Formats: sequence, C-alpha cells, structure tokens
Amino acid sequence: MTKKILAVKNLNKDFYVKSDKKLFNKLTSIRVLSNISFELMEGETLSIVGESGCGKTTLGRCIVRGVEATSGEVIYHTESEDQVNFLGLRGKEFKKYRKDIQMIFQDPYSSLSPRMSVYDIIAEPLKANFKLTKTELDEKVTLIAEKTGLNVSYLRRYPHAFSGGQRQRIAIARALVSQPRLIVCDESVSALDVSIKAQIINLLKDLQKQLQITYIFISHDLSIVQNISDRVAVMHLGKIVELAHVDALFDNPKHPYTEALLSAVPEPDPEYKKDRIILEGEVPNPANPPSGCHFHPRCLYKTDKCIQQEPELQHIGNNHYAACHYADHLDLRGVVQ
Repeated sequence: MTKKILAVKNLNKDFYVKSDKKLFNKLTSIRVLSNISFELMEGETLSIVGESGCGKTTLGRCIVRGVEATSGEVIYHTESEDQVNFLGLRGKEFKKYRKDIQMIFQDPYSSLSPRMSVYDIIAEPLKANFKLTKTELDEKVTLIAEKTGLNVSYLRRYPHAFSGGQRQRIAIARALVSQPRLIVCDESVSALDVSIKAQIINLLKDLQKQLQITYIFISHDLSIVQNISDRVAVMHLGKIVELAHVDALFDNPKHPYTEALLSAVPEPDPEYKKDRIILEGEVPNPANPPSGCHFHPRCLYKTDKCIQQEPELQHIGNNHYAACHYADHLDLRGVVQ
C-alpha cells in the first residue's frame, strides 16, 4: 500500500509592498497563496502548472522553507511514520528533517556558486548534515555523480566550464546526495535545449525508480508535464483550481482555465490545425482580485453566479477536484490524442 509522504493544509503566503498612498509609508499585504491544500503519496510525481505569476514557484519554496509561509501546515510523514509540521520545526529538529526535502532550482547558471568546484557543490549538503570521513565523502560524491551522468574526472572543475545541461545535472546531484525522500523541481528543465530537456526528464524518471523519490514538479510546459506526472494541480491566482490524475485532466478537464491551457499544447502533426482558446483581458491583479471566481473576467462560460460567488475546490468523482460552479455540467475540450 502506498504511504502518504506530505500533506499541505490551508497554506497561505502574503507579501508586503508599499502602498500607493505614501502616508506613513503604509505596507499593503498581497496574498499570493490562498488556502492551498493537497496530499502527496510516496513515489509519485505531482506537477504544479499555471501561467507566470500564479504562485507555483512560491508554493514550492514555501514547502521547502526557502520562503516562510504566512500560515498553514506542511505535514511531513517520516520514514518511521511519525507526522511533523515541517513549517513549525526549529533548530536541531529542523536540521534533522531538512535533508529529506530538497529543491532543484530553475536556473542552473545562478543556482551554483562560481567560487566552488563541482565536488564542493555536491559535497556541501553532506558536510552540513552528516559527519563523514574524507573517504566516505569521496565515495558518496563519486557515486551520485555517476548516477546523474557526470564525468567524475571533472569534479574539480568549476561551473563556468560546463554547459546548461551539465550544470543542471550538477544541481540534481547536489539535491540527491543527501538521499532525500522528496524533491521540489522548480522549472528544472525550462532553461535547457529540447534534446537536453529530454535527457534530464529521463534522468529524473530513472532516478525516481532507482531511489524511490517523490517529486513536486513545477512547470509551464504541459507536454513535459503529461510525460512525467502521475497527478497534476492547476493553479490560478494563488489557488488550486483543478487537481486530477494526469490522464483524466488532459482528456477530460473540468475547469475552463485548464481547458484554455490545454488548448495551447503543441501538436506533433504539422497538418493538424488546432483551435486554440485565446483568453481575453488581463491577468487579474492579486493585490485587487476580482469578486467571485477569480477567473470569471476571462471565462467563456461565466454567469452571474460566477461573478458573485467564489467556488470551492470540490471532489467531483474519481479523485478529480475542480473549483468551478459548473464542473459537472460543462463539456470541456481536452488534448486530442
């Protein structure tokens, strides 16, 4: 039976900016994540998708505590089946579990220190979390370098000597070397060439099978998401508006925003003329969100109810969730297979 590894409950994140009104330099709060809740099973890949600015990267960073959440819980289920609120850990307790949840960042050019050799970059998490001899350190760094396809003879070189794909392999090796159970991949292939993307995706999938890793995969590329995911969560303006198994979401979406995203997925057949859904209007401002459903200004199916009443994320069957008043009634278009 598959075990639960993570449960995110009512996660909120506010950022504070200076108000337009300059009186007393008052700060205004902007809610960029609002009541995010989902569960993650051991060994699965949950992808988070949505347009730029929807909050998916902030969600990933809140989970790993790269950014501190304003409120909510991230319940981590340990290997001994204890449950700890990862966001509430401090000091030694935080360090005890910190190695279990790692992150691969989007830009391999800025996420690696130019002053450190590849060996030191990969070894740093081991030095921070374990007491190892020089021999043990060398063995672990060499082993993970080989697993991620890095030339061991190049470990004493510096990041500037490597291509984008090689740098991302270094970043993956750094994330894996402490043997984490969960990795948040934040747009981890978006800066790479198409052929290198395929290599890195295949590498992540192979490593998942070998090491039983769980992924949260943040991306805007739905073609890759369809290939790597078990489930997909669609975010819009800081909220999850749809959550389902990858096949159900791509074949039979239940939210109009998901339908619009799927209509932009490129088709491999150059002769096929795709009927794209072009969303009109501007992306809503999170500092001043629309009333009711936040998607209603751009929705093709909106009614007065959508304008006045905000829908909740509801279960509509077969572990499919959607935040739409008409999820059971709309006949929405998926991806043509």
